Amino acid sequence: MLYFKVMKIEITPEFQAKLKRQIIYISQDKPLAAKNLSKLIYSEIRKNGNMAFKHKISKFFRSDQIRELIVKGSSIIYEIVRSENKIVVFGFHKWEEELRE
Repeated sequence: MLYFKVMKIEITPEFQAKLKRQIIYISQDKPLAAKNLSKLIYSEIRKNGNMAFKHKISKFFRSDQIRELIVKGSSIIYEIVRSENKIVVFGFHKWEEELRE
């Protein structure tokens, strides 16, 4: 029987700030949709701890340790750090013409 150790997930402040900015922008028009998107993104990130290599290699970096999780058109970029058995979520990208504040 094989046992898999779930990887620790570390979320950087930069990721949190970018996601928060996007959620605030969405909530100006659809507050419930913004809340649901935030919950969905964090839920998908938590699931990722079981199968970190499941998602495609990021097109933004030249490393097979950096992957891209797509949720509702948003790219969540993370690095797999095998030596520490963790995933570092550091990038968030959503195509946008302009976010007005």
